[in-house]
Amino acid sequence: MRKLFSVAVVALFSAHAALAGSLVEPDVEPMIVEAQPEAKRGSGNIIIPLLLLAVVAAVIASDDSGGGTPEPVLE
Repeated sequence: MRKLFSVAVVALFSAHAALAGSLVEPDVEPMIVEAQPEAKRGSGNIIIPLLLLAVVAAVIASDDSGGGTPEPVLE
């Protein structure tokens, strides 16, 4: 019985060591990341707000609802 117990203990420890792994590095696939193009910098981002401001200024300048005295109408 003692021999059987000794064999079982040795088998248990050897099985544990066999499944423990090794010192070899695992093969890992490299991650592929696509590069995103950078956004344009410069005056390109300011053109649209300037155009909107110019349109608003033109609309305000062409407004004929002034509160001045009306001109006399000649009939």
